[in-house]
Amino acid sequence: MSARRASGFNARTVFLAVIASFAAFIATLYFIGIGDTGGDGNDARAHAVSNGLNGYAGLARLLELEGFDVDLSRSRGGLETYGLLVLTPPMQTDPEEFAQILEDRFYYGPTLVILPKWWASPFPDQLPLEIREEVKEGWIRLNFANSSEWTSQMPELYAFEHELDTSRDEGDEEAADRGADEPMEWSGMGLSGNLPAQTLAYSKQKDTHDVLVRGPEGSVLAFELYGEEGSEFYNDGSRIIFVTEPDLVNNYGMGDRTRAELAMKLVRELSYDDETSVTFDLTLHGLGGAKNLLTLVFTPPFLAATLCLIAAMIMIGWRAFRRFGPARVEAPAHAFGKGTLIANSAGLIVRARRFPMLTAPYAELMKRRIAKRLGMTRFDNDALDAAARRVLPDEPPVTMHTNALREAQSPKDILDAAESLHEFERKLIR
Repeated sequence: MSARRASGFNARTVFLAVIASFAAFIATLYFIGIGDTGGDGNDARAHAVSNGLNGYAGLARLLELEGFDVDLSRSRGGLETYGLLVLTPPMQTDPEEFAQILEDRFYYGPTLVILPKWWASPFPDQLPLEIREEVKEGWIRLNFANSSEWTSQMPELYAFEHELDTSRDEGDEEAADRGADEPMEWSGMGLSGNLPAQTLAYSKQKDTHDVLVRGPEGSVLAFELYGEEGSEFYNDGSRIIFVTEPDLVNNYGMGDRTRAELAMKLVRELSYDDETSVTFDLTLHGLGGAKNLLTLVFTPPFLAATLCLIAAMIMIGWRAFRRFGPARVEAPAHAFGKGTLIANSAGLIVRARRFPMLTAPYAELMKRRIAKRLGMTRFDNDALDAAARRVLPDEPPVTMHTNALREAQSPKDILDAAESLHEFERKLIR
C-alpha cells in the first residue's frame, strides 16, 4: 500500500470555497424557482411595483397604509382571488385573452381595470452633469400618450372605444387658442379636481355603463360595467370598474390629495364590508408565470425529499473533504487467476439456472479428452468405445456415460453423470 502524498491545496481554503459555492448554488436555484432573477420592477412600465409616474406603487402603498391586505401577485393563480383584483394591462394586450380573464372573474369577485396611457422610458445611464444628481432611481420619462385600441376588439359586453384628447397638449401650435394653460378638470363620486397632464384619455358613455368620473365636455374617465338589463351579467356577474384615465390613480395622480381620495373611493366601492384583500396582478407585464419543476421542489410535499437530498450532498461532501488529497492505492480484494474466472463463471450459470445447456458441450469436451488419453486423433463413437474397452474391459462404454449426461435434467443428475464421466477419465490415467 502506497503512502499518502502531500496535497498541493490548503484544506481550510478548499473547505471555504466548497461551502461558498454550495451556498451560491442553492441560492441560485431558490431565486430561479420563485421567479426572482434580478431587477426590482422599475422598468418604466405601468404596474404595481413601478415607482415611475405611470406606475401604481403609490396606490399599493396607500392601500397598505389604509389597512388593506395588499398582494402583488406574480402568479396566474392570483387572478382567482375572491377579493378585489386590480388589473393594469399594457398597451400590447391581447383583447381575447384579457376578455377571458374578465369572464373567468364572473363568480370570483370584483375587478378594477386601469387602462394604460403613457409610453415611458427610463433615463439613460449617461446624463448631463446639471441634472444627473437630480434624477433618482426609478424615475422615468413620459415620452407620449396613446389610446388602447384593443378595448374595442373585446367581446360586445366588454368592448368600448378608448380615445385620446390632445387638444390642450403644449406641443400643439394651436393649443394656446384652446386654453392649453387651463388644467383638465374632473368630477365624480362627490369629488372634483384637476388632472396632472393636459393630455386626456377617455371613453364615450354607453347604455351598459354607469359613469363614475367625468372629464371635460362629458368625457368618461371611469365607469362601472353593468351589461344589458336582465342579462346574466347584469343579475349575477361580479362588479367591474374601468378607469380610462390612469392619471387619476397612478403615481402621477397620487401627487394630489383629492385624486388619492378618489382612488380610495374607487377601491372601497368594489370592496365588501369585511373584505380587505386587494391583489395587484403583475403577470400581464411578464413579471410572473406558472410554477415550474424548480419551484415545486421547494414546496411541500416535495420539500422533504429536497432536504434529504441536500443532507446527502453535505455528507458526501464532508466525506470527500475528510479524505482530501491523493487516495491511497489499495490491493484488490480478490486475486486474479483461473480459479477466480471459473468461480465467477460458475456463479453466473447458477444464478441464470441454465444447467441443461452445459451437458452437451461438456460431454463433447470429455470425449475429446478421453480420446487424447487413448492416443486417438480422429475417432467416432464406435472407435472410441472399442479403444476404451481394450484399456478398461470392465467399464461401460464411453458413449453410455456421455448419453447419460446429455439426458440429465436436474442439477443432481447432471452432477452425478459429470462425476461418473470424470471418474472414467481418471481411470485411464492410472
